[in-house]
Amino acid sequence: MDHLLLLVMLLVCSSGLQAEGELNSTGLQAEGELNSTEPGVRLVGGESRCAGALELEHQGEWRPVEGYPPWTLKAAGVACRELDCGSAVSVGRREESSKRDVWWIRPNCAESGSALRECAASSYSEHILNLTCSDSVRLLGGTALCSGRLEVNSDPSDPSWSSVCEADFDQQDAQVVCRQLGCGAPSVLQGALYGEGEAPMGTKEFQCGGHESALLDCSSASERSTCSPGTAVSLTCSEPGGVQLVGGESRCAGALELEHQGEWRPVDFHSLWTLKAAGVVCRELDCGSAVSVGEREESSERDVWWISSNCAESGSALWECAASLSSNFFLNLTCSDSVRLLGGTALCSGRLEVNSDPSDPSWSSVCEADFDQQDAQVVCRQLGCGAPSVLQGALYGEGEAPMGTKEFQCGGHESALLDCSSASERNTCSPGTAVSLTCSEPGGVQLVGGESRCAGALELEHQGEWRPVGAIPWTLKAAGVACRELDCGSAVSVRRREESSERDVWRIRSLCVESGSALRECAASYSSNSFLNLTCS
Repeated sequence: MDHLLLLVMLLVCSSGLQAEGELNSTGLQAEGELNSTEPGVRLVGGESRCAGALELEHQGEWRPVEGYPPWTLKAAGVACRELDCGSAVSVGRREESSKRDVWWIRPNCAESGSALRECAASSYSEHILNLTCSDSVRLLGGTALCSGRLEVNSDPSDPSWSSVCEADFDQQDAQVVCRQLGCGAPSVLQGALYGEGEAPMGTKEFQCGGHESALLDCSSASERSTCSPGTAVSLTCSEPGGVQLVGGESRCAGALELEHQGEWRPVDFHSLWTLKAAGVVCRELDCGSAVSVGEREESSERDVWWISSNCAESGSALWECAASLSSNFFLNLTCSDSVRLLGGTALCSGRLEVNSDPSDPSWSSVCEADFDQQDAQVVCRQLGCGAPSVLQGALYGEGEAPMGTKEFQCGGHESALLDCSSASERNTCSPGTAVSLTCSEPGGVQLVGGESRCAGALELEHQGEWRPVGAIPWTLKAAGVACRELDCGSAVSVRRREESSERDVWRIRSLCVESGSALRECAASYSSNSFLNLTCS
């Protein structure tokens, strides 16, 4: 598929933008709309009824679901539940020799809780979506795909799920379940942690050696007749794979790579990441705050993971958000490797922590008596923020990091805190005096080309560059944030203006702005010829 066309589809997928005449209010295509009765869903051509090409029935006709835009495990889990199968294990794509009628379903529509039929639009493609769900085990009610209340189905051909009694399940059994679901090693095994559920309590005791590939491969002992309430097994497996930044000046900078399904791949730049999403990775790597988001281009395409920025920001594990495609544009992130701000209201505020040895991260708080305005200027600059505006002890709490004993002596011109000289170490620091810092937001915001300074095309200065904001749908509520930042009145209107050719713009989701994040935290780079025009009173 042409990469430009795929990018357009991904933009539609991630923003929920509806082209005029394409979708009606229910999310279905007006022409050839699905009927009101709930259609069938099935997986065909796989090793069991819970694996194969995803197909949806419409007016007696079964059609496969298109493999673009690529689906995530999070979206696949919706189909697995609708099929009364287990947890989602893998997402793939099969290419046929010729195009055929298919259903096009945005993965984020499926993830939202809508029925698959409500998300379906008619399309034509040779790329077919393949899913694999576990047919014998599933985790329900957890905080992620790898956690939840364990349910087992002993006969995959006739699904009938039951809970497992805590007394009949041990660490070796848990190892097998976590492996079967494509998760990491078990980390928490506890009765009723995720509730009792409605499934009846099973009566079989599993006896696994820990090496089996599936729970039903394990032997089982004689059945028990009773099990005390509140003892249904709940299981948390560690997240599989890993995350790394490669090719940068330190372990906290470079191309973002994700290990998923046993394979390391870079993340596609066209995932349109924001600093807010980058901050998730920086924290996962135990690095400092997110400083910049950029791209690296290679001469040829390769397999990559596409991870939407808003999925990463939602708190989902990165591997739950990953979908497979090809690209030659890779996402580059830079995190600070020696300073970070935690617990603040934005990227440029929080409790200051310092790491004196970036190769072996060990973070410590800073004593208020050892830190002054010139030190604060250096930290704000290092994090890509504006000048310090508030310097106060314990404003954002004490945190868990030990209190550092080093006094920094900056001149205010240094580019990094560790470039400053330091005085002899102090032995004590009073409680409640861990440095909290608020830096002003960098860059600027303006409305240009209108009848006043409070009307026109919205432009944002970010990473040293002024660009217009692309015209994805904005609400008056989001526009009101920009109006207040400009010291204008209330938002009156939101419109779009089109030019004859594309240019670099900032893509800023309305929901991100409404959440209270600064505009620059929500900005991602892409190209468009449609620009956002606002009018404030």
